[in-house]
Amino acid sequence: MQMFIEIYGFLSVVLRGVILAAQSVTVGGLAFLLMLVWPLGAMLADGGEALQRRALRLIFFAACALFAAEALAASSLAAMLVATLDIPAHEAAGARAVAIDLVAAFIAAIIAVMAWRAQPAGISIRAAAPALAALLLGVQAGSTHAASQFEGAASLVFAEFLHMLGAAVWIGGIPYFLMALTDVAEPAARAAVAHRFSAMSVRAVAALLAGGVLMAVSYVGAPPAMYGTSYGVMLSAKIVLLLGILFLGGLNFLAVRKMKEEPAGPLLRTRRFAETEIGVGLTVLFCAASLASLPPARDLPNDRASFAEVVDRLKPRLPMRLDSPDFQSLSAALPPGALKDLAPGAQPPRSPADIAWSEYNHHWAGLFVLAMGVMALLERMSRRLAPIMRHWPLVFLGLAGFLFLRADEAVWPLGRLGVMESLRDPEIAQHRLLTLLIVAFGLFEWQVRLGRVKAWWAPFVFPISTATAAAFLLTHSHSLLNLKEETLIEITHTPLALVGVAAGWSRWLELRLDGQAKKIAGFIWPISFVLAGSMLIFYREA
Repeated sequence: MQMFIEIYGFLSVVLRGVILAAQSVTVGGLAFLLMLVWPLGAMLADGGEALQRRALRLIFFAACALFAAEALAASSLAAMLVATLDIPAHEAAGARAVAIDLVAAFIAAIIAVMAWRAQPAGISIRAAAPALAALLLGVQAGSTHAASQFEGAASLVFAEFLHMLGAAVWIGGIPYFLMALTDVAEPAARAAVAHRFSAMSVRAVAALLAGGVLMAVSYVGAPPAMYGTSYGVMLSAKIVLLLGILFLGGLNFLAVRKMKEEPAGPLLRTRRFAETEIGVGLTVLFCAASLASLPPARDLPNDRASFAEVVDRLKPRLPMRLDSPDFQSLSAALPPGALKDLAPGAQPPRSPADIAWSEYNHHWAGLFVLAMGVMALLERMSRRLAPIMRHWPLVFLGLAGFLFLRADEAVWPLGRLGVMESLRDPEIAQHRLLTLLIVAFGLFEWQVRLGRVKAWWAPFVFPISTATAAAFLLTHSHSLLNLKEETLIEITHTPLALVGVAAGWSRWLELRLDGQAKKIAGFIWPISFVLAGSMLIFYREA
């Protein structure tokens, strides 16, 4: 139970991300049927029937995933309340947050049953879809920061509702749009689908932005809170990711206009950009889940980092720290009795040696990442060096080995904690998970580049692993007693996550596009690696 208590914070963020993703696909599917498939039914003909069947199937699976995630969230929260407050299970089950999760799970179950049992005409779910979608989003909006506010709770809940509705119709609707591009073969009908979905997306983006601005004004309060608190930093990351999706959506908007004039238009790029929108959109949803776990910035007026402190932390400085301090000087080397006065779960104060150890790890990791980026660029720029530079994925193994041995000083082989025992710490568990991801896509990419793995899916291990690691970095937390220092560390880690997202999905586009667009994408991800390596080399914690 102690291990569960220690990892609950990270688990709740991941579950919240899954809930937001499944909710968006569920509601997005219902909106796609209501606003596009059923109104255009006569024009779509047989393609419309096939599209409806596939859409209902995806809605069913998304609703089942939402039901499972909500049920798990409710049970884990109830278990957490029982363990920490020492209350009976029935009292924990009656807590407001637990009840909201259970109600949302119940609504998801209804949607799943109706989607599964819907007749070919979809009459039963057609009548209930608007009410079910609105009810689900309304219940979810009641579980956010908005409902707990003393002033303006109603307007903030409405803003949250708008924000989630916009995300669902836009991001959650894209998988169904991709289905439509496949199932609707007649060019004029396909152009009509693209035009209508484009109009839906524009309205959804307007709703998303309107709700987001209202919440940001209320929760942030003042511009200094955007860079001086963890909430503001995470909100800034979410905005950057949304701008990236808007850029991709803008490219598709232009493609759709061309498709209307020329029905057999640029289908390939439309599909590939839409795929990338889904990937980055999922990252935004996990970023939103992490944001929901943080206190609003306006509630921390006295624990903010100043602009000068932020600039000082981000300012590039040399030389690198390539020599580690002696292990005996670290807090992890202190005898257990030395920490007896600390509160349960609290971290010991960080000494200069602890900071030096962390910087040493980041700087060495930066050298590995920079080497990979440079080698990948040279592979593209020099035919003479390409046969050697194509082995750049092997550098991942060196990075993974370094991180496994040196990233967490309290763990074997240096510290007292065993490997399994150390996984109780959410931060260490995330480090281990990222290490496994690094090994996985490093080995796969090397084998792919040598032509030893012929499976169609093998090349996609690298971009998906990179994007997944970046998404987890956005949920990565540092359990520090000093909130200002925690914010300053988040400021240095968040840009790494953003360039990781850019690297993963630009590599995806390189694999999926053709022509000049493929070449451009092929240069973006190595440059992202170079940027990430440089950030790590200049990383500072003091």
